[in-house]
Amino acid sequence: MFMQLVLTPDLIIEAYSQGAFPMAHNVDSDYVHWVCPEMRGQLSIENLHISKSLKKAINKTSRSDNCDLSINRDFEAVIFGCAEQTTERPESWINNSIRSVFLKLHELGKAHSVEFWQNGELKGGLYGLAIGSAFFGESMFSRVPNASKICLVHLVARLWSGGFTLLDTQFVNDHLLQFGVYELLHDEYQIKLNKAVMKSADFVQQGKTQHEILENYFQMRDRKL
Repeated sequence: MFMQLVLTPDLIIEAYSQGAFPMAHNVDSDYVHWVCPEMRGQLSIENLHISKSLKKAINKTSRSDNCDLSINRDFEAVIFGCAEQTTERPESWINNSIRSVFLKLHELGKAHSVEFWQNGELKGGLYGLAIGSAFFGESMFSRVPNASKICLVHLVARLWSGGFTLLDTQFVNDHLLQFGVYELLHDEYQIKLNKAVMKSADFVQQGKTQHEILENYFQMRDRKL
């Protein structure tokens, strides 16, 4: 059902904790509708599928003086980038109401972004919402090849390092299939979600660098092989 109402941080946190989330019909819409899919997209935090070519691109980026990864440096620019209408993505479900409430959630330390910079310019990123040890991935964008993919791997490494137990993608799409996205029935998802929101986790991890977090994540994966 489409509804015209004021989205507040408390309303968003309660809705996500119950398995629902808002979407707009398009970027110019004044309305949102609440979605609660019967099948819920998920990504494994410990066992994200990372191709050899992507890992090579990540390593190349880490060694480059022209590229940089950050968190929460420019959340507003990331959410605007995700809402941007492009040839590949002519429509967006992120309207003014959703942008506004997520900016408030970011100010409260609940919503976070990962950014990819090249020569000082924002070239890709993603954002999402953290509740307890659950992270809800909202959207991502790229202006250069692999930017959003690299951000996703950095996100997952940070979630693992910070003690997160759930990475929700809402839906399954072709882009996420390469990372091993899978689906849970709503009831299964809700059981997992109920546990995750009650467990504490740390997204920011003050004092740890992006490089340190990523290296520790890859070392953990190598030990499991």
